[in-house]
Amino acid sequence: MSKSFNTLILGASYGSLMGCKMALAGHNATLVCTAPTAKLINASGTTVRFPVRGLEEPVVVNSSELPGKIDATTPAEVAVEQYDLVVLGMQEPQYSNPEVKALMEKIAKAHIPCMAIMNMPPLPYIKRLPGIDAESVASCYTDPSVWDSFEPGLVTLASPDPQAYRPADAEKNVLQVSLPTNFKVARFESDEHTQMLRTIEEDIMAVRFPIDGGETELPVKVKVHDSLYVPLAKWSMLMTGNYRCVQRDGMIAIRDAVHTNTDASREIYEWTAAVCQELGADPKDLVPFDKYANAAKGLSQPSSAAKALDRGVAAIERVDKLVKLLAGQKRMKNPVVDEIVEHVQWYLDKNAA
Repeated sequence: MSKSFNTLILGASYGSLMGCKMALAGHNATLVCTAPTAKLINASGTTVRFPVRGLEEPVVVNSSELPGKIDATTPAEVAVEQYDLVVLGMQEPQYSNPEVKALMEKIAKAHIPCMAIMNMPPLPYIKRLPGIDAESVASCYTDPSVWDSFEPGLVTLASPDPQAYRPADAEKNVLQVSLPTNFKVARFESDEHTQMLRTIEEDIMAVRFPIDGGETELPVKVKVHDSLYVPLAKWSMLMTGNYRCVQRDGMIAIRDAVHTNTDASREIYEWTAAVCQELGADPKDLVPFDKYANAAKGLSQPSSAAKALDRGVAAIERVDKLVKLLAGQKRMKNPVVDEIVEHVQWYLDKNAA
């Protein structure tokens, strides 16, 4: 490895997975979070549990044992000029928090390349997709003005396919990986920034972690793609599983949303894929339904969006609404999608009231 990159990661929950992979590869990561969580991480590090094929127990990786450094800070304390790359690992509504929004403005004005590992593509990334009226989908964002100062070419998106959660009985610096797939990231506009991603990709690929007197390869890689549309493959999964967990009479598991009626699931999955293709995706950029349906068998909980709505939150990531509005730009309409969007909006209105 030639150079250690300094990475600023907004979000210490899901973001700690990317932080762990960076530190395993010898790069440094600063997690942006609340003051109590930052104090905990700076005192005890982070712990990520990886399921590894062939091993009964997960491999536990503590940041204190890694070649790269992981620390944590609050949004107000970040010195943005220290960082080569920003990873956006919070959920979209969190960027409207005043302290986070102020940090985002500093990041934008410093022209630091940003890679989102969000389900909701940042608005500047939408502007990178040709033939789309990005302003017409601004209503999908909690506060679209967060993104006003960002240059689209400096913002990219990684499909957040790996699934992870904080175990209920663990501290806030512990993360359990439940679906160890890869982050599929689109290139930046510039070759220089894209090469940084490719270096990170290669460094993570080369990692071998010591265990039981030997070495093992840990799952969850970063895969860099030239196509802007590869990260959009997640949309079919979200529409078929995550948002269909949201039912008027309660929330259901992703597995049940997908497998109660697989013909209906295939139809909505392939319709969403067709929307992506109308936007410019090549079929090879996308993931076949059968591969997703097989992975969904292990997803025995409702999606995080469904759980949040059930808890009473008044804002979640609105990929459902984004897909509907972008489809409308291509004169595509689907009654199931309309129903999904209505269900989500019904909960948001109820929670806001």
